[in-house]
Amino acid sequence: MSTRVLHLSDLHFGARKALQEPAFGGAVAELVERVAPALILATGDLAHRGRRNELEAAAAFLGGLGAPLLVVPGNHDIPHTVPARFTRTWREFERQWETTEPVHATDELHVVGLNSVRPWRHQSGALTESQLAEAGRRLAAAAPGALRIVCFHHQLASAPWRTRKKPVARRSQVLARLAEAGADLVAGGHVHQGTVSERHEFQVLDGGERGVVVATAPGLGRPRPHRQGEARGALVYSADERTLRVETHVWRGDGWLLAGERAFPRS
Repeated sequence: MSTRVLHLSDLHFGARKALQEPAFGGAVAELVERVAPALILATGDLAHRGRRNELEAAAAFLGGLGAPLLVVPGNHDIPHTVPARFTRTWREFERQWETTEPVHATDELHVVGLNSVRPWRHQSGALTESQLAEAGRRLAAAAPGALRIVCFHHQLASAPWRTRKKPVARRSQVLARLAEAGADLVAGGHVHQGTVSERHEFQVLDGGERGVVVATAPGLGRPRPHRQGEARGALVYSADERTLRVETHVWRGDGWLLAGERAFPRS
């Protein structure tokens, strides 16, 4: 029996031309119906300026998709201006989602959300030692055989095309800690470009370290009209006892294209 997860990121409600096409909204709902996910991951930048109306619109959109949700914040989901950026950092996000570090746990699927946003940094993000330790404790509570996913907004893997956005700070240490804790998949967004790889494809490991799949979802919204060439899409994860599969679905204006499909052995 396969467990399926739909991964969306970077909706940017409130930005000009971001998710304002009625046809596209219906197309996302159609993709959800076709995939029939056990869970939808939304890895941040739901809003564009962290305003209440933007986060409410994002929550209504995601809630209308009819599947369980796990949502973590991005750097655009907090107030854009001071002092609210520092004095009311998470108020509006938590009004909609209650917490910035949720957990979804079933017999088949165990997902740990982390908050990589730092309000004093405009783009870059980080995870503290205490966050990584807590993630390890939460992963240890997973049911035997459950697909174990850790997700946060900032990417671990660099984008395959142009980007100036830095990955999460100390990414090698972050990846090592999460792999040691038992994660099968680490998922993020932030760069509006999709990429999928396995740890052993980019790190030379000679001590028997665990493998782990690293995935970055393409952006779903389009907040930057001057970058019309950026693909818009989503990732679909499916797993059985032996294999984790990742599909990249890209929106082409009149329908979804299955642009890539990869399969990885589960550690």
